Amino acid sequence: MVQATLFLLVLSLALGAHGHSARKCNLIGHWVNDLGSNMTIVGMNREGNFFGSYHTAVTATNNEIKVSPVTGSLQSTNKKSQPTFGFTVNWAFSDSTTVFTGQCFVDENGTEVLKTMWLLRSHVENIKNDWKAT
Repeated sequence: MVQATLFLLVLSLALGAHGHSARKCNLIGHWVNDLGSNMTIVGMNREGNFFGSYHTAVTATNNEIKVSPVTGSLQSTNKKSQPTFGFTVNWAFSDSTTVFTGQCFVDENGTEVLKTMWLLRSHVENIKNDWKAT
């Protein structure tokens, strides 16, 4: 009886450990940043290319903010649970483009978090003003 109990305990620990394995990030869905901007990723192909929309809460223009298209790529060769990615937003309301690069993390509570850096390129009239475009 002791051997059977020990075997069941080991089996339940093994099954329990499997249930607590690292959760894999999934970019598809709705994301909101700390400034209130939101992004929705609606589809991704087998190669890791994805698309969706981005609605910013902040802008440096006086134009009406409009939802803008997002296209990106997830590091599909990385089979780890917290992949890197990059995406581009072509703003529908200004002459600028922003690129983001980042990584998807699963925190200790099981919450998916995107950590990104971004670079904005604004339109300028000539090459002499290139210095102030990025």
